[in-house]
Amino acid sequence: MIKTFSAKDVGRKRQINQDYFYTSENPVGNLPNLFVVADGMGGHNAGDYASSFTTEYLVREIEKSGSSEPIRIIRKAIEAANDALIRESENRPELMGMGTTLVVSTIVEDYLYVANVGDSRLYLVNDDIVQITKDHSLVEEMVMAGKIDRNEARSHPDKNIITRAIGAVHDIKVDFFDMKLKEGDTILMCTDGLSNMVEDQDIRMIMEGERDLAGKTEALIKAANENGGKDNIAVVIIEPFA
Repeated sequence: MIKTFSAKDVGRKRQINQDYFYTSENPVGNLPNLFVVADGMGGHNAGDYASSFTTEYLVREIEKSGSSEPIRIIRKAIEAANDALIRESENRPELMGMGTTLVVSTIVEDYLYVANVGDSRLYLVNDDIVQITKDHSLVEEMVMAGKIDRNEARSHPDKNIITRAIGAVHDIKVDFFDMKLKEGDTILMCTDGLSNMVEDQDIRMIMEGERDLAGKTEALIKAANENGGKDNIAVVIIEPFA
């Protein structure tokens, strides 16, 4: 029995919330469940529109997919949503240049399937916290190339420059991950409004210290805001074996 709790917050610096999420513990098309987090970008309301449009389009594509293979279902839906967002941008000049990050996951029996584009994240939390997704960002590329270390990356001035986004190019590259889940695992999906404001180990300690999912979610958002709240914050927490 899967249990989830989700929330988002505008943070302390932004006027508009460009984060968006979708959760369903029940089947969506041929997927037994579906969880999505998106962080939009673009001027005025364009980022808000990009994240909501992409998520809703993705869900509709998944609902009508005839495939039974989770990765194929998700890949095709992301590609279709990406192309649709580009068309929207081309047809509506006020939305020109909009885009969004995207993290999508589904749990099939005891396997977790994850797709991501951009720098929103999925973590697996148990005795430790492990970032499953890899950030598509300029700073992450610098870390991987050995030019800066993880500590320098957290405060780097180019931290918000992402290298992949939904809505940027038609030939979108999507990263996929899958892993076997075990008893005690908790899944955390979030935008960088959380991960930039709260250290990974602090995230784990906050989640460990709260008893229920609502408490964990609220405590994470509170910590992000207390540390500056520089961006919108979206949090989705999933207990696969509740």
